[in-house]
Formats: sequence, structure tokens, C-alpha cells
Amino acid sequence: MASDSIEATDPPSPPKNVYKDPDDGRQRFLLELEFVQCLANPTYIHYLAQNRYFEDEAFIGYLKYLQYWQRPEYLKFIMYPHCLFFLELLQNTNFRNAMAHPANKELAHRQQFYFWKNYRSNRLKHILPKPLPESSVSATPASAAPPALPPTTIPAAASNIPPTPPQAPSPMQYGSTSVRNDPRNSGVEKRKRK
Repeated sequence: MASDSIEATDPPSPPKNVYKDPDDGRQRFLLELEFVQCLANPTYIHYLAQNRYFEDEAFIGYLKYLQYWQRPEYLKFIMYPHCLFFLELLQNTNFRNAMAHPANKELAHRQQFYFWKNYRSNRLKHILPKPLPESSVSATPASAAPPALPPTTIPAAASNIPPTPPQAPSPMQYGSTSVRNDPRNSGVEKRKRK
């Protein structure tokens, strides 16, 4: 009976100073997004290792907390997907210790470059169908040719779609494909024209 009277007289009071974020977490979201994307740079990870950030338990906990960026609702904001790969690697103590050495930083940077250089061509090998060899098509006799497929009809909605323009070459291609625009060869071309 005494406990009932205490509960009735002392209702829980709401906290007086509740922090209300003025921008509804937008600033924190942008800061965390920027930090996570900085992890795509092996030089930045090397900087963190050199300045002993990886020895701070609070910072390690922060890296574990940032793994929520791998969820689909946050993943769509990431522009540099390598940052998520490095964020996953930073959960390992051996990787954090190894990134303190300049040789390992250079190795990670070189491997990242080779991935970017070859990613599109390697990906297209598995996506695009392989063309038929020319010799097998011309060598088959007419009687052994496969039956002709029936003509396909194109729906009216699909016929209004304009053809896609050819893709421009990537600015990240390795090497110079144009000798004419190369400033080192401009003098050679002038001499040849005379």
C-alpha cells in the first residue's frame, strides 16, 4: 500500500534539456558520408595509421559503427564503392597495422588502379554473349543450316525509343590513344608537314 502512494505522488519527470538537432541529422549524415568515402583512398588510410588513430579504441568502435553504410538504404549515397571494401578491411587488426607501412599503401593503391583499369573489360567478358566463330558459320552446308526463326514484331511503344548513342571512351583509360593531341609530338608533326 505504501508503494502505491509513492508511485502516485512521484510521476517520472521529462528531461528538461532535450537536445533537438536543428537540421534533423543532415550535418551528421554528410560528415559520416564524407569520412566513409575518404576511406576509398589508401593514402588517407596510411595517414590514419601513421597518426595512430587505429590505436584508439574509440576510433575502432567508430569504424565498426560506420558499417551501417553497407545497408541498401545508405548504399545508394556512396559514390566511391571502394570505401566499403576498405571499411570492411579496417575491421581487421592486421590490415590496420599493415597500412602504417608505405610499401603496403603503395601496393593497395596499385591494386586499386589495376582494378579500375580492367574492371569494365573484365565485367563485359562475362556479360556480353560470345560471337560465333566465322569459320563455323560459313562451313555449314545449306541443308544442315538451322531452321529460320519466325520474324519478330516490335511493339509500338518500343519503336518510339531512340537508339542509344555510342559510349564515349573513358577518361581513365591507360595511356594516350591520340598521338595528334599529344603535346610532345606537336613539333614532330610541324616538321613533317613542310
